[in-house]
Amino acid sequence: MTELILIRHGETDWNRRQCFQGQIDIPLNARGQAQALRLAERLRLELDPLQGSPVQAAHSSDLSRAVQTAAPSLAALQLGSQRHPALREQAFGILEGLSFDEIRVKHPQEFARWASHDPDYALPGGAESRRQFHARVISALSRLAAEHIGQRLLIVTHGGVLDMVWRQAKGLSLQGARECAIPNAGINRLRVQAEHFEILSWAEDQHLQDLPE
Repeated sequence: MTELILIRHGETDWNRRQCFQGQIDIPLNARGQAQALRLAERLRLELDPLQGSPVQAAHSSDLSRAVQTAAPSLAALQLGSQRHPALREQAFGILEGLSFDEIRVKHPQEFARWASHDPDYALPGGAESRRQFHARVISALSRLAAEHIGQRLLIVTHGGVLDMVWRQAKGLSLQGARECAIPNAGINRLRVQAEHFEILSWAEDQHLQDLPE
């Protein structure tokens, strides 16, 4: 059994604009940087004066918004981190970099297909279907869990990745809209064994409550 502390990256300007970030490398904005600092302070509170860090290893997506979110926590916990393309957000092809309003004008047919939540539909332009994305995510996290049996891992990744984890843990279909809250820099705790995911807590965000918008 391995425990995971899964974190969605902090806020970016594209989050505010409701743009499809996908695998475009977008940095944190000022609020996202503040969220990353709050996250680090929250995890620092879990340090045990006798046993040390509550986390034995750390991994992140290789995209800047995840790497920047992880950095203060790694410093607080005195950990290094490995970066993995397999922990990236879903690839959205021609929709990446566009807002919902822009997509409805430029790619109405493709958007309608995507919005139907068909798990086997892959947008043009190098996108992944939801089923392909789910397989990538669960395989990557299961592999990391197997490499760190008996440990607790910090993993900083993306909202879509967490949606796939929620579906896996709850036994939900890949068809349909997202059902769970996934706040930027929120904390999600799970136990993993093989491809069995058990949620211990989800969307902890008390450490972010009084941050100004």
